[in-house]
Amino acid sequence: MRSSAGQIEVIKLSAEYLFGASAGVRPFCPRMKVQFGFTLTELITTLVIMGILAAVAVPRLFDSNAFQARGAADQVAAALRFGQKTAIAQHRNVSVNISSAADSNCGAELTGGNVNCAVSNSVSVSPVTVTFNALGQPVPNAAVSVVAGGTTIHIEAETGYVH
Repeated sequence: MRSSAGQIEVIKLSAEYLFGASAGVRPFCPRMKVQFGFTLTELITTLVIMGILAAVAVPRLFDSNAFQARGAADQVAAALRFGQKTAIAQHRNVSVNISSAADSNCGAELTGGNVNCAVSNSVSVSPVTVTFNALGQPVPNAAVSVVAGGTTIHIEAETGYVH
């Protein structure tokens, strides 16, 4: 079936509207083959990139020890910051007790002037108690370091800044 000139013009206008460019309508030709797909080079490149990503990224997803260690270090740092800010806000000494236990519980709770932070047994942590004075400085006035999950958390002597 042949298209009339009016029908071809409508097709051209709708193609221009949809694709945003001037689209030419080619007449039907049985010898003209339109091919769609990817070249062999594109397919091989894609497979190589996917293989490299799988070899590097997948093992990291299944090893949760690094995630647990980083999470424990973040919890300890947050508990130390909370203890320091509480000492400043209440104008009194506040101790932060860091220990390891079967269940991780590093909540921001003040119990009798103490902040307790229990890190999971699967993460190495050095049990320590850090006391902050009313100015937010660690007592005695010396820099303190706490190691949690292989990450060293420093507390500055003069300011009590936890990093």
